[in-house]
Amino acid sequence: MVSIRPITDADWDAVWTVLEPVFRAGETYAYPIDITKDQARAVWVDQPAATFVAEDAGLGIVGTYILKPNQPGRGAHVCNCGYVVSEAARGQGVASAMCDHSQEQARAMGFRAMQYNLVVATNEGAVRLWQSKGFDIVGTLPGAFDHPRLGFVDAHVMYKVL
Repeated sequence: MVSIRPITDADWDAVWTVLEPVFRAGETYAYPIDITKDQARAVWVDQPAATFVAEDAGLGIVGTYILKPNQPGRGAHVCNCGYVVSEAARGQGVASAMCDHSQEQARAMGFRAMQYNLVVATNEGAVRLWQSKGFDIVGTLPGAFDHPRLGFVDAHVMYKVL
């Protein structure tokens, strides 16, 4: 069982160890594979409205997510989230718990809906999980993601009214 809480400055090194392998692999996030630790902090901690960590008593920080408005101004009532789980904790319900937590936080922050802008279609586990949480695929972007092994693959836009 994990506990989920807001990130602190002291957490950043541990969060980077979760993010770095995922960003470097380039299979699920569009960030540059050579993103630096400082650049990652800017997009994962400094810019979002909120950043959270999932912590396991025995393993430490095993996941993290961000929550932010999907658009400014007239579109700011819809939020966007991104989730990353460490390799060691995959398949243990961490992403599911973070998704549930993010929806609660989003509602508390006044968001009316949640949108995932670029769910890589080859990330079938994530697509299934988000669908099980009530998200619909509202559009598929042909060849929108440049996968390092598979070339240009589709990406989904997924949406849920909160």
